[in-house]
Amino acid sequence: MAAYPGNMTIGADAVVTASIRNCRRLEVYGYVDGDVIAESVVVHPGGQVFGSIRAGEAEVLGTVQGNVTVKNLIAIRSTGSVTGNVRYGRITLETGGNLSAEVRNVPPRLVGDFAISVPRGGSVKLTTLDIAAIDPDNAAHELTYDVTNEKGGHLAMADAASERISRFTQADVSQGRVCFVHDGSAAATGKFDVTVTDASGAVSGAPRTVDVTVVSAKPN
Repeated sequence: MAAYPGNMTIGADAVVTASIRNCRRLEVYGYVDGDVIAESVVVHPGGQVFGSIRAGEAEVLGTVQGNVTVKNLIAIRSTGSVTGNVRYGRITLETGGNLSAEVRNVPPRLVGDFAISVPRGGSVKLTTLDIAAIDPDNAAHELTYDVTNEKGGHLAMADAASERISRFTQADVSQGRVCFVHDGSAAATGKFDVTVTDASGAVSGAPRTVDVTVVSAKPN
């Protein structure tokens, strides 16, 4: 077993029965029995991994058995075999490769500072710094937000601010088409909750709250 800064190689004659974590790139020619967390994992022909893999990307030319979660692409080559539970962003399976697994799509993930400021009685456009949905296997127009629990105002399309909406897409946010409209009340704060669903029906999880701070309207 040879290790370099951020990289690790499990040689063909090596047997590792331990967890491997915080690895930039792991290359497996031998045998690993344990939990693997790495940015990139390559299981070469003859290499074997039993346990779990959590990685940004993975290429399988050997054997993997267990729970596999790959954020981006998992590529199963013609000599590769994966058995177990697989969650992925994208997947490719070459002719000759074997996949015997419960395969599930990676659900979208919400990021941002989840905070906006709006003039009292006015409106503000949402930006991707405020909130954004990340999902490597869906385009922005395929990621749909659902809005609940609004306080202090409502969500609307920028060109129809008086019309409340409860659903919009990541494409709408990216294009600056969604705004929060304050209701003019005296409260200093507001909020709304969001979840995101992708084209396959996977949901981002529990609702995330976007906090709204109300500021004094700018004088004309």
